[in-house]
Amino acid sequence: MSKGVWSTMSGAWRGTLGLLRLLLIPSHGRASAIYQILSTNNTLGEQSLYLNLGYWEHARTYDEACEALARLLGDAARLGPSDDVLDVGFGFADQDLCWMKQFRPKRILGLNITRTQVEVARRRVEEHGLDQHILLQYGSASQMPVPSAQFDKVMALESAFHFTTREKFFQEAYRVLKPGGTLALADIIPLSGMRQGWPARIGAYLGQSFWQIPSTNMYPADVYLDKLRSAGFEQIEMRSIRDQVYQPFTAYTRRRLDEPEIKERLHPMVRFLWKLGVRSRVITEDFDYLIVTATKPARHSGDRIRR
Repeated sequence: MSKGVWSTMSGAWRGTLGLLRLLLIPSHGRASAIYQILSTNNTLGEQSLYLNLGYWEHARTYDEACEALARLLGDAARLGPSDDVLDVGFGFADQDLCWMKQFRPKRILGLNITRTQVEVARRRVEEHGLDQHILLQYGSASQMPVPSAQFDKVMALESAFHFTTREKFFQEAYRVLKPGGTLALADIIPLSGMRQGWPARIGAYLGQSFWQIPSTNMYPADVYLDKLRSAGFEQIEMRSIRDQVYQPFTAYTRRRLDEPEIKERLHPMVRFLWKLGVRSRVITEDFDYLIVTATKPARHSGDRIRR
């Protein structure tokens, strides 16, 4: 057996053992481990390296849906040319490239705890000639290595549910925002009154373990709102887009996972778990998907909540 074949088999086994460990051991803030395993191969995209569920109102492909979600969050944050932006959990920087092209903010600083993503994302930004405008570094969402009151916008696109904890991230986001600055999130939370019974509980446990969602982040919208208020935020808007996310994503993924290209590309265990997830009702029936914006007050104002 050649060294190349042996190395490939060895890597596959290590990935499988790593995934099994993540599934069987409760989450302790190891989100970087799952993304290390996913790497640049385990994605549904054709032109991008996005790793989110996408916004499917008008999209027909995974790349289009993920790009639409990035634009939707940029619109919600009201990104503009004068903005200093902090992107927390930037993946492979696809959304940063999108925001720079679409909204042309002054600067984007990205933080990420998965070192391979930081390295790959930096190379991609440099290839686009944007390394003077998009600066990416290793860093934690709950202990941001940046000074206070530095940013006009803090963004987290489908990443805040990983953070240990989301509540600490809210506090840090408030600290680093300028007065009047905006926090903008695309985030996943459980619905109130999740289904009971062993099948639903097992499905929820496996999903929570695979995506490394700390139990301390598993709370519904009313608690989410209270935690934002406790951090100091005002003018809070919460909009559910679950109908434009979960059902079309699962329908698309069911088809895509059986295509020869995807069978060859994805790690077998990742593909198995994705198929298991999209066939279950856990995602579509038990979770909400929110676009959230909140403001660090420059002066007192009231909350606005849209559901």
